[in-house]
Amino acid sequence: MTTGRSRRRRRLTTRSTTAAAATIGVLALGACSLSGGGNGGEETTDGGSAVVRLVTHDSFAISDDVRAAFEESSGYTIELINPGDGGALVNQLILTKDSPLGDAVYGVDNTFASRAIDEGVFAEYVPSDVPASAEPYRIDGAEDLLTPVDVGDVCLNVDHAWFTERGLAEPAGFEDLLKPEYRDLTVVTNPATSSPGLAFLLATVGAFGEDGWLDYWAQLRDNGLSVVDGWEDAYYVDFSGAGGGGPRPIVLSYSSSPAFTVGDDGGSTTGALLDTCFRQVEYAGVIAGAENPEGAQALVDFLLSEDFQADLPEQMYVYPVDDAVELPAEWVEFAPLAPEPFEVAPADIAEHRDSWIEQWTDTVIG
Repeated sequence: MTTGRSRRRRRLTTRSTTAAAATIGVLALGACSLSGGGNGGEETTDGGSAVVRLVTHDSFAISDDVRAAFEESSGYTIELINPGDGGALVNQLILTKDSPLGDAVYGVDNTFASRAIDEGVFAEYVPSDVPASAEPYRIDGAEDLLTPVDVGDVCLNVDHAWFTERGLAEPAGFEDLLKPEYRDLTVVTNPATSSPGLAFLLATVGAFGEDGWLDYWAQLRDNGLSVVDGWEDAYYVDFSGAGGGGPRPIVLSYSSSPAFTVGDDGGSTTGALLDTCFRQVEYAGVIAGAENPEGAQALVDFLLSEDFQADLPEQMYVYPVDDAVELPAEWVEFAPLAPEPFEVAPADIAEHRDSWIEQWTDTVIG
C-alpha cells in the first residue's frame, strides 16, 4: 500500500523539470456505453470517440472510485499520456502542437503556462461551473484557454527537533538565513532542474525585486547554501527532519509537507516558513486540434467537480481550487496555505524566466 508520505515523495520528485521519455498509461475501462475493440476504435453510442486522452505530468493520481464515477457518468474512458514532469509536459505540448498528443491537458502551472499560451497550444473553452475561489488564479488574457484546478505553496520547511535540541531559534524568513548562526543549514533545489526550485527563485524575485534578488542569492551562497538537483535528494538525503538523518534542518519543500510528518503525539515534527512561499497554480484546458473536443470539455468539467477536487489533497497533495471543498483534518492544522505568498506577474515570468535561471546559475553554481 502506498502511504501518504511515499505518494508525496513520488509527486515532488517527478515534478523536477528534467526531461523524461513519454509514457502512456490507460486506465481500466469503466464506461457503460462503449462499443468496438481497442481504445482507438471505441465509440460512444452516438458514434463519437469513447476515449478521451488526458496529457498530464507523471505525478497525476486519482482514486479508483472517482475515476470510475467519471467514466460511468460520461461514457468516456480516460487515457493518460505522461510526457514527464511539469516542464517536460509544456515542452511536449509545444513540440507536438501540429499533431496533438491528446485531447485535454492538466498540470500546466503558472511558471510555464505563458510559454504554451504563446505557442497557441490551447483551444478556447470555459467550464460553466468555475468556482468563485478560482477567479483570482485566472490568467489575464487567457481566461478562455486555461482553467485553474489546484494550488500549492512552495516554502522553506524546518526540523523543529533540530533547533530545539540546540537551543537555536528557528528562522522566520529570508533574511534570517543570511545570519552566521544559520550558516550551512539550508538546502534547496536547482531552479534549472526542479519545479520547486524555480518557484523558490520566483519567491525571492517577489521578495527582493529585480534589483535585489540576485544579491540575496549571492549572500545565501556565501552563508553555506547547499543546492541539489531534485526534491527527493534535498528532502530525504540532506534534510534532518525527514527521518534520514540528513545534516541540514532547513529545506525547500511545500507548505503541505508538515502534514506528513505528524508524530505519535499528534504534533508535526516539521513546519513551513509561510513568509518564504511562492504559490503554484495548476491549470487544465482543451488542446487545440483535439480529436475528441467534446470529451476534452467533459474532462475539464470533471476536474472542477466536487469529487475530483476533494480527491486532490490525498492523491496529489495540493489544495483544491474550490475552497468550499472540505480538507483532510491534518491539513487544516499542519498544512495551511501562506496568507500572503510572494507573487510574480505571469507576464514577467514569461519575459524573464530563462534569463533569471541563467543569472541564478552563474551566481550560485558558477
